[in-house]
This record gives sequence, C-alpha cells and structure tokens, in this order.
Amino acid sequence: MDLEQIVFTIISHAGNAKSNSFEALKHAKEGNFKEAEDCLKKAGEELLQAHHVQTDMIHKEARGEKQEVTLLLVHAEDHLMNAILAKELITEIIELYKIIYQPKGGNF
Repeated sequence: MDLEQIVFTIISHAGNAKSNSFEALKHAKEGNFKEAEDCLKKAGEELLQAHHVQTDMIHKEARGEKQEVTLLLVHAEDHLMNAILAKELITEIIELYKIIYQPKGGNF
C-alpha cells in the first residue's frame, strides 16, 4: 500500500469504530445491552483492522524502511487514537448504564 492508501485505510477503520462505539452508547442508554455489546464488538474489529495497518508500518520502519511522516499520516493516527479512547470510555459508560438499569437485587 502506498502512504495515501495507508492513511485512508486507518481513517476509515477508525471512523467506523468510533461510529460503532457511539451506536453502542445509544443502545445502552435505551437499555438494549445485547445490541450495545454487538456494536462494541464491531468497533473492536474495526480497531483491530486499523491496528494491523499501523503495526505493518511499524515493522517496516523497524526493518529500515523509513516512512515519510506527513500531516495526513498524523491526522490518521489522531483519528485512531480518538477512536480507541472513545471505545474505552463508552465501554465504561455502558457498565454504568448496566448498574442504572439493573433490577433491585438482580444481576446482569
């Protein structure tokens, strides 16, 4: 893949992950935890795809194949970091929603 393809692949997967995470939050807010978990799983799969692309770049650099650092690449990495953070925070918020929706004396 050339740099432009790498950048847009990372941005695409990160954007999908972030969207899936916020979709999960919407479901959790409505008490639909199965749907929320499904969305978080999809978010995780998208992040894994982006991470594979990123890891491949790191391995190439470790072998001496230097990659030019461009504003677009920094932008893609920023998207990925934000998507990871969104998923982590939303996962925690969903756990709080589970407590709120938990019947008195019951467990999920």
